[in-house]
Amino acid sequence: MALSLGDTAPDFEADTTEGRIRFHDWIGERWAVLFSHPKDFTPVCTTELGYMAKIKPEFDLRGVKIIGLSVDPVQSHSGWARDIKETQGFALNFPLISDTDLTVAKLYGMLPAETVGGSEGRPLSDFQTVRNVFVIGPDKRIKLIMVYPMSTGRNFDEVLRTIDRLPRPAAHGRQRRCPSRRTRTGGAGGRAAARRPRDRRASRRDPRSPGRSRAAAARRAGGATAAQRQGPRGGPRLRRGAQDDRRAGRQDPDQPVQPGL
Repeated sequence: MALSLGDTAPDFEADTTEGRIRFHDWIGERWAVLFSHPKDFTPVCTTELGYMAKIKPEFDLRGVKIIGLSVDPVQSHSGWARDIKETQGFALNFPLISDTDLTVAKLYGMLPAETVGGSEGRPLSDFQTVRNVFVIGPDKRIKLIMVYPMSTGRNFDEVLRTIDRLPRPAAHGRQRRCPSRRTRTGGAGGRAAARRPRDRRASRRDPRSPGRSRAAAARRAGGATAAQRQGPRGGPRLRRGAQDDRRAGRQDPDQPVQPGL
């Protein structure tokens, strides 16, 4: 049965690397990502699982649970998990479903419903369509479906971006949005957010004299500019009051009285 956006995600029971689960109960009131693999130890899937283990904190931040699926048994999953840690540098930190009887693959339309038998002894080519990603909401409805070929690694950063754009009500009734990873890690969004708005008060134009510099405004007001306050030929700077006194013919109180004045 083909699934569409808005359909209820089929419920099921299955064994995983973290014990047996009933899928809807495992989701609870959270969001979930279910992504599938055609076989254990396939190179592309190995790198995908390692990358998902690496970025799982990003999903945790958004309140999203992760669960993988492969058609091989749990014992094989355990060996695969050791290989993933050794080759990718990250240990699995989410459950991996064992779908040896292909029940889940058929429920989610990854294999034809009329497929007979299980996965044991069958070639990888029989399961090349088990390469899906499903994002499921707390209402157990499907919000996103992505299908990839076996030769192409999945873009889980795109999954995160899509989750960020989906409406997710917060506890207080407002829509919850998470900042993009690029913004939090100082990318282009982070730099833009860090810029301070231009302070118009710092402009060198005198607000009382539009179009004129502060120096021109100071001359019109009868004052002195910074350059004019500098003494002759690099001499000592004069106080503002002293300049005004000198211009008015008054004695500078900081200078000694000269005889004959």
